[in-house]
Amino acid sequence: MTGSQRSTSTTAEPHSLSLPAQAQVVICGGGIVGTSVAYHLSKMGFKDIVLLEQGRLAAGTTRFCAGIVSTARPVSIELKMAHYSNKLYQQLEQETGVQTGYMKTGSISLAQTQDRLISLKRIASSLNVMGIPCEIISPKKVSQLHPLINIHDLVGAMYVPEDALVSSANVSLALATAASWNGVQIHERTSVSHVTIQKGRVTGVETDRGRIQCEYFVNCAGQWAYELGHSGEEPVHIPVHACEHFYLLTHPLQEPLSSSLPTIVDPDGRIYIRNWQGGILSGGFEKNPKPLFTEGRNQLEIQNLQEDWDHFGPLLSALLRRMPGLEALQIMQLVNCPESFTPDMRCIMGESPTAQGYFVLAGMNSAGISYGGGAGKYLAEWIVNGYPSENVWPLDLKRFGTLQSSRTFLRHRVMEVMPLMYDLKVPRWDFQTGRQLRTSPLYDRLDAQGARWMEKHGFERVKYFVPPGSDLLDLDHSKTFYKPDWFDIVGAEVKCCKEAVCVIDMSSFTKFEISSTGDQALEYLQYLFSNDLDVPVGHVVHTGMLNEKGGYENDCSIARLSKRSFFMISPTDQQVHCWAWLKNHLPDDSNLVLEDVTWKYTALNLIGPRAVDVLSELSYAPMTAEHFPSLFCKEMSVGYANGIRVMSITHTGEPGFVLYIPIEYALHVYNEVMNMGQKYGIRNAGYYALRSLRIEKFFAFWGQDLDAFTTPMECGREFQVKLDKGMEFLGQEVLLEQKQNGVYKRFTMFILEDHDTDMDLWPWWGEPIFRNGRYVGKTTSSAYSYTLERHVCLGFVHHFDEQTGEELVVTTDFINQGEYEIDIAGQRFQAKAKLYPFSSLFAQRRRKDDVELSGYQRE
Repeated sequence: MTGSQRSTSTTAEPHSLSLPAQAQVVICGGGIVGTSVAYHLSKMGFKDIVLLEQGRLAAGTTRFCAGIVSTARPVSIELKMAHYSNKLYQQLEQETGVQTGYMKTGSISLAQTQDRLISLKRIASSLNVMGIPCEIISPKKVSQLHPLINIHDLVGAMYVPEDALVSSANVSLALATAASWNGVQIHERTSVSHVTIQKGRVTGVETDRGRIQCEYFVNCAGQWAYELGHSGEEPVHIPVHACEHFYLLTHPLQEPLSSSLPTIVDPDGRIYIRNWQGGILSGGFEKNPKPLFTEGRNQLEIQNLQEDWDHFGPLLSALLRRMPGLEALQIMQLVNCPESFTPDMRCIMGESPTAQGYFVLAGMNSAGISYGGGAGKYLAEWIVNGYPSENVWPLDLKRFGTLQSSRTFLRHRVMEVMPLMYDLKVPRWDFQTGRQLRTSPLYDRLDAQGARWMEKHGFERVKYFVPPGSDLLDLDHSKTFYKPDWFDIVGAEVKCCKEAVCVIDMSSFTKFEISSTGDQALEYLQYLFSNDLDVPVGHVVHTGMLNEKGGYENDCSIARLSKRSFFMISPTDQQVHCWAWLKNHLPDDSNLVLEDVTWKYTALNLIGPRAVDVLSELSYAPMTAEHFPSLFCKEMSVGYANGIRVMSITHTGEPGFVLYIPIEYALHVYNEVMNMGQKYGIRNAGYYALRSLRIEKFFAFWGQDLDAFTTPMECGREFQVKLDKGMEFLGQEVLLEQKQNGVYKRFTMFILEDHDTDMDLWPWWGEPIFRNGRYVGKTTSSAYSYTLERHVCLGFVHHFDEQTGEELVVTTDFINQGEYEIDIAGQRFQAKAKLYPFSSLFAQRRRKDDVELSGYQRE
């Protein structure tokens, strides 16, 4: 609450009133998040809503929140949530009559280094194209806006004039008041013991005051969300863990600070500073955080934890360096309160993969007030409509599996996450804790050969291999927005993929088998997937798993193993999401079997023109195109090992094969492949090489380029849709309409024209795209093409009417006739737009000016 007083009026029902026997929605948690969900559900027409709070409204973490509403967020969906929250809080007092303390002060984010300034410029670019006023300012301007700030060590700053301050507890009470007026029943001092789930669906909630039958349950229990999720017979895994968070409050200055002074964020000093009743409130994110409640200790209302001045000392020193005039200021209190954090610094929302009707909104990572309004809106939309109005995959609960719910893992990870809140995060950084959790059987073998690792869904994956004699220390600490130190290493791996043969361990990909006793598997899969799966046994189909809006819930390859059996390969982070989607959409039929076989197979991707020679010699079988055509699957022997599923597909557009090897044979097959491949120039390669190859071939990847709001028609994949086969499938109506009327965004490839790879900032992803000087979209992925010797960006182009801003159909002419620029941290670079990839004829070096278009390359 940051010193703001709790409103004396209450919106809750007196405790003497009994709980209703049933409700449509029960929300657990009366903080900013729970009240926001109740407010938005009631606004959307739901009437039968009950909100339960174990203590008093807004008496948990919300009461201690610093009250800073900041829109300066690097992740697009978080930026949108914060922007909506700001607009909501601005009008909430007028709507409800509850004083919220809303004050538009603006915020200034300081940069002590050039790299920090670059990161701020990237955020500023995103804010500006969203219509949020923002500017990069000089240290002198900082001093003018906030005279008490010491600017001697600054190189610049970012000023966001519309950021605000609020009383967090009163905002929560205002939301609760409005919700109550709209029919929401609010019961304080009511604890939820567990949620009852029958046949995979929520049926009710057990409390210390009785049972409530309900259709939906929303876990907004904050730091207790983990315990509540595990309280029932069927656990719902919600990976959050609390840390102590410190801030100090001072008495008013001799000349009290103006209430309109901007909030200061000094990430290099690890602190934030805001005015508070004429004095200041200042806290931060220290390098050595203190996790708490690992044992799950329960506490109804969060009391102020123990002061720890020794622990707060470095942050206090940073504050006094930034505001030297505070030396003589009298401190009122050092506040120590718990904040809950998640394994990847992004909040958690969405429906449980194991219990339909069980929704979660928790883990705000100290940004509950900034995200609360927008997050509550998106979750309410999800419950009412079946999906939110924006792509919230980066926040979806299903991005995590059970492996991230280990208490030891969470305790160690949040100790890393909390300092990272203010650490400089350059592209392609990796978490260091909770590693080597899921590994391929080849991990030690690859590690000994110089593998450098990254993590995806808990799985270790190789980035690249450091050649013998390279400076390992430099590479491990290479952090930059410019040309990275691994540039030449990845270039050599790409060259080998194009000229000889490389091996990439892709065991992390999600692998399912779907089979049936009759034709049920084919019948159901034909409805759930957009491409025709009724192909001859041994054929592989690249297809989307679409939702009713025609958007990609998954993008995968499916091999028909037999008349009644299918093998499905999906991206690594689809393991939980795809399983839940299939379980929810497939009938409960004992004749139909869905099995996750991810752990059963090691996958080796052999990429390059000599892959066919290596595999032919190892299997004593002809592997040429006549005998083993593209998109074909066959069970073979490789070396001494039997039962290896070989697919003529590489996910890059280059020739080659993926070998799905039973794990007990993995090391043998790998050794055989490497030994046989020596005479063909074989080498190991990593995912950075694969990324470069797939982007220059214009291949979209799910989770980066494709999402639940992108259809096959919008990304040039009409050929992967069975619209002309007379078969009904999910999302069909939307695609037919798009085919007839056109699309409102178009997946496009951009080749940077005037960009110096050695000297200029690199594009990574999320850069604004401009057409004829007007903003038309953002990049979704980028890579350097070693073939074209230029950077390639992929992204979506929209067409907005210049007068009305109305979205218009994007035609081929609209794409081809524009002049394009890509904005990298405020600097625009000319780019050439293409709707088709470049021909593989240009694998040989040619003058850049001679590049022409060619037909579409398919896997």
